[in-house]
Amino acid sequence: MVMGKQGEVVCVTGASGFIGSWLVHLLLGRGYAVRATVKNLGDERETKHLEAMEGANSRLRLFQIDLLDYDSIFAAVSGSAGVFHLASPCIIHQIQDFQGELLDPAIKGTINVLKAAKNAGVGRVVVTSSISAMIPSANHLADAGEGCWIDEDYCRQNGFMYSVSKAVAEKAAWRLAEEDGLDVVVLNPGVVVGPILPPLLNTSMTLILDILEGKEFPEHLFMALVHVKDAALAHIVLYENTSAAGRHLCVQSLSRYDDFAQHMERLYPQYKLPRFHGKNGSLNPNDASKKLIDLGMEFTPMDQIVKDSVQTLRTKGFLS
Repeated sequence: MVMGKQGEVVCVTGASGFIGSWLVHLLLGRGYAVRATVKNLGDERETKHLEAMEGANSRLRLFQIDLLDYDSIFAAVSGSAGVFHLASPCIIHQIQDFQGELLDPAIKGTINVLKAAKNAGVGRVVVTSSISAMIPSANHLADAGEGCWIDEDYCRQNGFMYSVSKAVAEKAAWRLAEEDGLDVVVLNPGVVVGPILPPLLNTSMTLILDILEGKEFPEHLFMALVHVKDAALAHIVLYENTSAAGRHLCVQSLSRYDDFAQHMERLYPQYKLPRFHGKNGSLNPNDASKKLIDLGMEFTPMDQIVKDSVQTLRTKGFLS
């Protein structure tokens, strides 16, 4: 693994989010100067935890952007050697306006970021996609792999709108990269969980909380887990290794929900976990994330992922 240059300037979109906050933390720890974007500079829930990070005083600069406003993005990206594009809506349920809430910010935002990176002379762009762009449900676990894409019609018909947004946005990124000759590499993380740095509870950790509190889930649910620190580090691995190319599935484990529920129940028998009696199954995570492992990634074990997730929910006051 090749370390980045001391003081090299990089831009992180979506920096106040769950993964983005960890990525900023790790980048500052490696000596990078970070231009971090948020939705609202006046909202301390987005800014305060970033400004409190070690190295932030001298090497962190915050920018307010709108994913649909190219000029705001260009101002943040300009002067950066590389860009990490994480900003995208993560709405799984209760979507009122599919086009406005998911598609426009995801697709147009990605296009604006890549065009800004191209015009600003950025070297490499690491785009955060999702395993959801590859696999829509547990019935498709065996399809996990770099060359796999969801069936958009199937996902629309079954309400997997988040999967559609991630797949269409990623395809737009690849198309634009080819047209403009931009160096793009993509990370496809699974369900990212673990220690929470921002003050708000994100979607994936809400899922863990719901499971611990006994909420019932549909049979199509699958758990492709990865520790948030690993997901953040994987972005840096892809940026610093010039040999990295294409898509990279980023998961420690890949299984149906019932397998995961049994695992959590073994570690925390005091919680009444829900069950569905579907067909269990799992895949070897080393096969799924082989490209990242070959680049030097070592994934946090499942027991530690679960323990860190439960501990942060307790510490933050979300779980008794």
